[in-house]
This record gives sequence, C-alpha cells and structure tokens, in this order.
Amino acid sequence: MGTLYQATMKHQVIQDLQVTLQDSTLIFPSEDTERKSIFLSNIDQVLNFDVQTVHFFQANPDFPPEVVNEKLKSALGKVLVPYDFLAGRLKFNPEVGRLEINCNAAGVGFVVAHTEFSLHEIGDLVYPNPAFRKLVAKSFDSLKADDQPLFIVQVTSFKCGGFAMGVSNNHATFDGISFKLFLQNLASQAFPDKPLAAIPCNNRELLAARSPPRVTFPHPELLKLKIPVGQEESAAPPVFDCPEEDLDFKIFHLSSNDVAYLKDKAKGPPAGPTKITGFNVVTAHVWRCKALSCDTGDDLSRSSTVLYAVDIRSRLCPPLPQSYTGNAVLSAYATAQCKELEEGPFSWLVEMVTEGAARMTDEYARSAIDWGEVYKGFPHGEFLISSWWRLGFDEVEYPWGKPKYSCPVVYHRRDIILLFPDIGGVKDHGVNVLVALPAKEMEKFQTLFHKFLA
Repeated sequence: MGTLYQATMKHQVIQDLQVTLQDSTLIFPSEDTERKSIFLSNIDQVLNFDVQTVHFFQANPDFPPEVVNEKLKSALGKVLVPYDFLAGRLKFNPEVGRLEINCNAAGVGFVVAHTEFSLHEIGDLVYPNPAFRKLVAKSFDSLKADDQPLFIVQVTSFKCGGFAMGVSNNHATFDGISFKLFLQNLASQAFPDKPLAAIPCNNRELLAARSPPRVTFPHPELLKLKIPVGQEESAAPPVFDCPEEDLDFKIFHLSSNDVAYLKDKAKGPPAGPTKITGFNVVTAHVWRCKALSCDTGDDLSRSSTVLYAVDIRSRLCPPLPQSYTGNAVLSAYATAQCKELEEGPFSWLVEMVTEGAARMTDEYARSAIDWGEVYKGFPHGEFLISSWWRLGFDEVEYPWGKPKYSCPVVYHRRDIILLFPDIGGVKDHGVNVLVALPAKEMEKFQTLFHKFLA
C-alpha cells in the first residue's frame, strides 16, 4: 500500500525547458483607484516571501497563446480595481514598526515567454520538476528593489499551442483560499460581460490585534523573535529562512483506497475521533514517519511537534467573510514523544491532530494574533505540513478551459512536507506526499511509510 511516485517518472523529466523571454510589461488598474495604505495583520506580517504556482493548459485552437495573453492582460486590468492592493508596493512604516501595502497603482508584472518543447514532452506534470522554476518570473530587473511588483504573471507558450501560466505573488497578499477566489475572479473577467465570482473583502483590520492585546493561551507553536529596536524591517522569518540542503526527495502516493484504509484504522481500537478526515489521517501518518526517521530517532523520549494550517474564517465570532483576501490561516500543532508515536494506536495519533485543529476557537485565534503583537514571532515546530491537496486551483474555468494541472513550484526543504493532488484534482481523493530529507533519513522514512500502511 502506498506507492513511490518518483521511481517510475524520473527518467522522463526534462531538466532545462529552454525558456526564452519575449516581452515584459506592467499592467495597471483599468480605472482610477484610491491612493491609501493597507493594514497588514500579524498573520500577513510574517509571510513576506514569494509563492510561485504554475497552471498548465492544453492547446485550444480558439485560444492560441497570443490571444490568451491579450485576454489575461485585459482581465488583470479589470480585477486590479477591486484588488487595488495587488498593484501596490510593500513598504515598512517606521512609525508603527509594521509592513503595509502602499496602494499606489504601480502595477503588476506580465511576462511573455516561449519554449520549443511541447506540453507532452516535458514529462509528468505531477512530478515537481525544479525546471518549472523557469515558468515563473520572480522579479523585474528594470525596477528597483523597493518597486518590485507584488504579483507577476508569466505566460509560457509551448510548441503544441498549450501554455503555462506561472504566477509569483508575495504571500502577504493571499492565502491559498483567497488566491483561488482571485483566480476565479481573474478567469471571470477574461469572459465577455461576466461578473466577478465574488466581491473580495479587503478589510484586514478584521484580524487586527485587540487593544490592549490579551494572550490568554500558551502558544508553544510560536517562537519569540528577539529583534533590536529599529531593525524590524530587515528581520527575516527564521522558520522560512533556511538554505537548501543536499537532500533526497521522493513523492509517496496515497490512493483513495490508502486514505480509506487510514480512515478505517483511525476508528480504533481504542475509539478514535468522532470526525475522521482525510487530511487528519494523512497528517498523523506522515507525522509518525517523519518523527521516527529523524537522525535522533533512536531517542524515543524526544518530543516531536507537527504544524499544519487551519483556516479560521468560520471559526471566528462573528465569522470572517469567505471572500476575505488576506491570510486567515493559523498554525495548529500536535506534540507527542517519539515513544508514543511509535507504540501508540493510530487512532490516538489522529485524535491528537484532530484536537490540534479543534483548539483553534475564536479566543485561541485572537490570542495567537495578540501574541504576534506582543512578541513579533513566527510559527515554530519540528516541521510543517503544507497542504495544496484540496485548494482546487485546477477547478477554475477560463474561456480556454480548466487547467490540466496546477501545482506549486517546489523548493526542497526538510522542514516542510507538501501534500498535493494528482491529475484529476479533488475529484480523485488520493494525495501525493512530497518529502525532502538527507539520504539516511529518507531511507528510514520510506521504510516506515510502508510499514505503518501494512
């Protein structure tokens, strides 16, 4: 049970897509927008780094890439009116010691590129090929560092008429849920006379800290950051500021039957959690394997903490609008000794993960936000599970069709394990687990991954 994806696909991967950049320009809001500064919540503040995604489209004779380019440029100009902050620039306000977005309509980036490869020649799209980085433009060399766009689209056409839409955006602009809504709104504006899918809610004051801040829970999932006064602007998030190591990486595929097996196993004995989800059982399984594969894995008294994101929109009182555009996710956590992870029943591990998410009540979320106001810290654990599994980017309907596949551009990190869908998206209930570890730890992880599925 559980299959190793990498072994069958590695020989098909092209390592250099030979992408040629043809044009780059800035796209501005199609109407005048108000000049103002946008408040960024304490969750947004710690996410000042870029996220890259690639959305692959098959050839459509009615929409060759040059037509798609013009439609996307027009659609971008339209959505930059309700998403005015996206055309702005990030700035540090020394008076309040916080990052803000200056809504100055300076524009988003648009890059046109081409490769002589056909879409079918570049290999399995599910395989996280490092060469996909060439499908995303990360910056504009012609602009100064403080004038870089928060959002850049690169359309790379393939010889077959298919194309890839690569997007790089500062994480402070969107979380995964609000990014999908943005894509739906962008797609809607590429159609003639179609309304927005939903009006975005840009009021990030909804997640402002209370005054005065009240930290009412201990927050072991957060790490205090000691920054000398006046140096807040240059401080980098330590949890994300990690050099790439010499790591092996492998993809472990869990089929829908594997996930169903884990759900059944989570029922006990002893009695498991009342609500058993696919995410919780996969997280529990991966947590156990990762903790016990550590190079200190023989120390069974060692505690292991797994972090995973929880959407707080519906957990707050009153709830946030579902169209809230900022980052509305916080890190839940589960902690256990390696001895418990090795010997405890699987149902108990799933219960620990379930309780971690259930802990995220309105008061707990507000306490975590207030903690950030007091300590200016970051999420902290042994590793983070980042799930793209059910975000549904490939469900977005453009005039030229839905993406064949959508995926993040992967940078291999031993402290981040990625969950992402197979081709077929959320309709296929299976999941791919991307793990990057030193060779010795990877060997142990792989053994445990299959052992605990038996």
